[in-house]
Amino acid sequence: MLESNLELTIPYLTGALPGIGGQLRATAEHFIVEELPLYEPVGEGQHLYVNLTKSGLTTKDVQRALERRFGLPQGAVGFAGLKDKYARTTQTFSIPVDPRAAVDGASVAQQIAEQLPVTVNWTRLHKNKLKAGHLLGNRFRILVTDLALPMPEAIERAQAIAQALKQRGIPNFFGAQRFGHHGANVAKGLGILQGSYRERNSWLRKFLVSSYQSYLCNRYLARRIEMGAFDRLLAGDVAKKYATGGMFDVVDVEAEQPRYTAHEISFTAPLLGAKLWAAKDEAGALEAAIAAESPVTQEMWQKARVDGTRRMGRLLASDLQISQHELGIVFDFSLPKGAFATTVLREFMKVSLSDAQGIDSDTDDG
Repeated sequence: MLESNLELTIPYLTGALPGIGGQLRATAEHFIVEELPLYEPVGEGQHLYVNLTKSGLTTKDVQRALERRFGLPQGAVGFAGLKDKYARTTQTFSIPVDPRAAVDGASVAQQIAEQLPVTVNWTRLHKNKLKAGHLLGNRFRILVTDLALPMPEAIERAQAIAQALKQRGIPNFFGAQRFGHHGANVAKGLGILQGSYRERNSWLRKFLVSSYQSYLCNRYLARRIEMGAFDRLLAGDVAKKYATGGMFDVVDVEAEQPRYTAHEISFTAPLLGAKLWAAKDEAGALEAAIAAESPVTQEMWQKARVDGTRRMGRLLASDLQISQHELGIVFDFSLPKGAFATTVLREFMKVSLSDAQGIDSDTDDG
């Protein structure tokens, strides 16, 4: 049994505003996710892109079923991101085909429909295999049911929170489901780094270690909110441009703060590792404090071959819309890859989402 003292609680950015309560995923139809592609297939090539809608199946369930149906080796079918099992999700898979033979997309679609309880929306050829990260993000339409108060009051509360989030942005926390029950994934990831826990499956081993990185990233964001530094840049921040993704060190806070306020740039949060682009000055001190609270040393990161990276610290809610439904409130919004829908919804609901089912379209590894 792995023992660890984990602080999994994270603060609300809108803690001063009362929530609406409610329930997620009363049915799969209440949690709709649509993948936003990085590019469109060109209509020729040796990979058939298949866009389908599913529920009750994980992304890997579909991948394995397609490989079995078409006699392909493990890993031959590609996808851009992991999607929820307990939701209605639309995403694209790539199937390798013989470029010398005519490919009948309609026939392939029929074979898939016979094998799996999915709806095939379209098929189209492309030149390369879909790989993890080949997407812009995801669009969500989520119905929160069983509200804790009458609809007029719930709508009023939701609108107040939406206004605050559109102005301030949303902390880019990792969702609780990334960490497992009571942080089990985090504890195992720490055990792998310390050498006290072994996991033979390479994909799972990488995921567990990333869960521990994600936990430390959440601690950084929580500390930043608690010290009142979410709405402002710190000296030494590594900032990132929303439009281009370019990153740079913040040398002159006074000069860069207007760009932060205008939603042109954001600070980034660390995913610790051996080769991390480290923050400096005040931001660097905060980062170092989080690292110092972890028993993982630089040598452990190096031994595990974990380089580290940086993650956008603030999500924007520019397209967030709320509407009334006979069963509750509908939330429509899009997020970039790697972001969690529950990060948005928790601000509105103000209830524990630690037992939320599914992967929540976490696309960091896809």
